[in-house]
Amino acid sequence: MKYNRILAIGGHIGDMELTCGGVLATCAAAGGHIATLALTGGEKGNPPDQTPEQYRVQKVQEAERFAQMLGGAAYVLPYADGLLPDDDTVRFQVCDIIRREKPDLIVTHHGKSMHKDHAACHRIVKDAWFYAAIGGFRRELPPHFGQLRFAENWEDAQDFRPYQYLEVSQEGFRLWQEAVQTHWFVTGSKSFPYFEYYSHLKRLRGIEARKTYAEAFMTLPEDVRLVESL
Repeated sequence: MKYNRILAIGGHIGDMELTCGGVLATCAAAGGHIATLALTGGEKGNPPDQTPEQYRVQKVQEAERFAQMLGGAAYVLPYADGLLPDDDTVRFQVCDIIRREKPDLIVTHHGKSMHKDHAACHRIVKDAWFYAAIGGFRRELPPHFGQLRFAENWEDAQDFRPYQYLEVSQEGFRLWQEAVQTHWFVTGSKSFPYFEYYSHLKRLRGIEARKTYAEAFMTLPEDVRLVESL
């Protein structure tokens, strides 16, 4: 694996488990370390027999179970679904987790999204990534820099342009399919066929990458460059 430590940061529990879960599982299967960070619980997509408050408890357990199955860690910030503050308090919370986890690769949402929490998460992570890398921002832990990429999400489709394809191993794909089904909304929600969509998307991106399975990622505009030697 090019990346041995990966931190995936989503607006809600389940966002990153779906979108870059194959790469997380591939990293884990190869002996690397993964962590997920959800900035809200995503609890307002609750089943009809649960309140959002009850579903949040369940979703935190699902996040922890997914990470455990991959031998990793799960973090969930205390903010409500749909009400994610877009401020420096959250940015420094994310900064501190980046410094704690020391990822080679950080994955989050693409900036243009139909969901306000996704768009806010994108802005928060970009700034937290900067804060985490700069020693002048004095925190409990020393600075850390990792590569930043943006995952492919059906809710973040506007202007998404694949730049980097990361292979999902067959072992990683099987592990992801098993682990992601611990999330109720992936298999129980009637609003969108999440499991089917993301399973097929990993195959589609794999075909484009001349692999069996892959996931596609966007990068910062300033990082889109081709460097060659004559």
